[in-house]
This record gives sequence, C-alpha cells and structure tokens, in this order.
Amino acid sequence: MSDSTPFVLILYYSRSGATAAMAHQIAAGVESIPGIEAKLRTVPPVSPTCDAVDPEIPEEGAIYADLEDLRQCSGLVLGSPTRFGNMAAPLKYFLDTTSSLWMNGALIDKPASAFTSTSSLHGGQESTLLTMLVPLLHHGMVYAGVPYSETTLINTQTGGTPYGTSHVAGVRSDRPVDEDERLLCVAQGKRMARLALALHHMRGEKTS
Repeated sequence: MSDSTPFVLILYYSRSGATAAMAHQIAAGVESIPGIEAKLRTVPPVSPTCDAVDPEIPEEGAIYADLEDLRQCSGLVLGSPTRFGNMAAPLKYFLDTTSSLWMNGALIDKPASAFTSTSSLHGGQESTLLTMLVPLLHHGMVYAGVPYSETTLINTQTGGTPYGTSHVAGVRSDRPVDEDERLLCVAQGKRMARLALALHHMRGEKTS
C-alpha cells in the first residue's frame, strides 16, 4: 500500500472467523475499484481481569488497529459479531478510545458502514448494525448501508440487510459465508470505495 493512496479501513472483531471472512470479501470489493485500497485491522479481546495482556501483534490474521489508522483512512467499515443485539465488547472498547479523534473532527465527512454475523437468522443482526452506526454519527461520519438496487438483498434467504451486510453463521458458528452473503459483502465494499473516493476529493485531500 502506497502512503499516498487513499484507503478504506475495514476494522473488525472476530471470534470464530465468520466476521473475518466477511471482512476479506468487503476488502475484495474495495480493491476492485481503481485508485483506492483496503486496509484490514482487528482489535484485541478484552479481559475481565486487569493483568491479562495480549501480544502487540496477533499470532495470525490482521494486525491490531491504532488511532492513526482511523485518522488516515478515507472510509471506515466496522464489523462485529452480535452480542445481545449489540457489537462485541472489544470493538466497543476500541471505539471508546477515540475521543481525541472526535475532539479534532478527524472523521467528519468520511463515509462509514458496518457488517455483522449472528448464529441465528433473527439473532440481532439489524439492531447490532443500528447500534454500531451511533458512534460513527457522533464522529460526524456519513453512514451508508446496502441499497436495494443490489437485487441479491431482495432474494437472499440468509444474511443481508439495508443497514449493512450480515451473515448467518449457524448455532456452531461453522456455516460458511454463502454466495448471496458474499455478493453483498463485495457490493458493500465497492460502494464504500466509490463513496470514499468521492468524499476524499470533496475534502480536498491529495491522492496519488
């Protein structure tokens, strides 16, 4: 990734791998649009004890995000499995550390979106996505879901919402992302890439 190339930050938390798989499909959608790249980042788990410390670099998968990733991105896509109809605690904990970006208006007018995975079809997908957009609106970001011009959204029998892409992982969290869910992930990535480029130029930022 060139330092001067705009990028969409795909920031997610994943326990069983479903959310991570979606993140990679969204990244593929972003990178199918010329002139912009995708950056995959994750967050460490949180612990109920104060002495548990994770390594600075995870053993596998995406590396951990920092505030500079958010500051420099031209667009943001948040991903999390649902936890009682809300985002998982590790992602919420990371977002709670972004006050300095809020005070400086660093994310104002940048596009944002979200995606999620649940064990069951009615396991809180839409409420999770709606609650994920709240901190993004506080940051002044421009939220974009998945429009019904994506006909897969009408035909899917599993995941997929207008508030953002979703996936049904099954009770054992071992159901792979199906073709409809994959197509919606790619479409979401493409839309975010186009919006990120347009708003990037509107803000007067330099591109390569």
